[in-house]
Amino acid sequence: MGGATTELVRCLDASEPGFDASLAALSTVSVARDADAERIAARIVEDVRQRGDIALLKHSIELDTTLDGIAPVSVAELELPLDRCRRALKELGAAQREALEYAATRIRSFHECERAAEGEEVRWHQENADGVSTGLRTLPLERVGLYVPGGRGAYPSTVLMTALPARVAGVGEIIVTTPTGGGEPAPMLLAAAALAEVDRLFCIGGAQAIAALAFGTETVPKVDKIVGPGNRYVTAAKRLVYGHVGVDAQAGPSEVLIIADSSADPDWVALDLCAQAEHDVEARALLLSPDAELIVAVGERLAQRLEEWPRREIIAASLSRHGALIKVADLAQAVALANRLAPEHLGLCVADPDALLPDLRHAGAIMLGHSAAEVFGDYCAGPSHVLPTGGAARYASVLGVRDFQRRSSLLRCSAGGAAALAPTAAALARVEGLEAHARSADARRSRAAD
Repeated sequence: MGGATTELVRCLDASEPGFDASLAALSTVSVARDADAERIAARIVEDVRQRGDIALLKHSIELDTTLDGIAPVSVAELELPLDRCRRALKELGAAQREALEYAATRIRSFHECERAAEGEEVRWHQENADGVSTGLRTLPLERVGLYVPGGRGAYPSTVLMTALPARVAGVGEIIVTTPTGGGEPAPMLLAAAALAEVDRLFCIGGAQAIAALAFGTETVPKVDKIVGPGNRYVTAAKRLVYGHVGVDAQAGPSEVLIIADSSADPDWVALDLCAQAEHDVEARALLLSPDAELIVAVGERLAQRLEEWPRREIIAASLSRHGALIKVADLAQAVALANRLAPEHLGLCVADPDALLPDLRHAGAIMLGHSAAEVFGDYCAGPSHVLPTGGAARYASVLGVRDFQRRSSLLRCSAGGAAALAPTAAALARVEGLEAHARSADARRSRAAD
């Protein structure tokens, strides 16, 4: 099977020579700086930083193709009144409104449980008999900016998946920016903004939106952190403004890795691979299985189903460039490869997914069992669909309440506690050549002795 290719997707065998190189070629995501995008983004970011609204409006008109035919004379015209969002919610058809409200309820509920699990605002976790107490204080960020992609499509799910955890975290003000499809966002996106109770919504996209959020303009307020996926210019701009504000992880092509055994339905597996591949020609969809017959059946289903999809050309390109059906020796080897790849989405289409879970160390989101389709996580199960990509799940996490909070350490010392700490602190300070540090500790010790 190694190196074989169906008309649609390649098949590999983990036991054959050259497999490691083939897997590396499939899974490697370039994290090199995009020099062209960064050069353009740097010019825009600095212009918006220096000239505020004037530059923001100029670049929005010049670069945002969704504003073709529209000539706003001020940035204020690009802010959408929230009454329009609430009206959009009321005007939705019954089926669409029910779907949006169901998703919002589940997402909010999940993040409320997440917040509750974190404990109270102030948690003293250690109180010592020597008079020293230490702890952590957790508070929400005051203002965040959420970038929601747009232009070619509308993504109400991204509004819910970013704004609701921020709202549950207790963020004081939530600002959304999104490029629009020719004047105003789609009604479902506006309705999602109403359900998530965003505070302000600007019809602005691209690097200029990131710059406006990072530095503030006469109209767009400066935020403390920016999250949300975007194109190469948005990603470049977020790198440039990091340090002035917080940003989330660098987004790359979306990806799914499915581990399946003989109990899996090949049609369901093929559907899940196609669902991932239809995102973009750079999306990555991989199957690991010890069952050769399942791999053959999945390959056949992929070919049979391709003609059904409106985005068939994108699916075909994604699978041929970055997809693979991989034969492994057993599920243990599949788990080892999954840990190596650290995928954004990991589907466990096996008879006993809980048996694999303890050994799985690196994944953004894990779907356990045949019925837990990735699409549920994308839209309405509860956890956010903003996930680490490109192997970043080795060190990064799914977006959640904690991303919208900041933590301060707390230290309280009685006179006796200060005396207990002082000798150690002074000794270490003098080793490092910091005499003022040492004398600060000594002073507390001397006062306690009086």
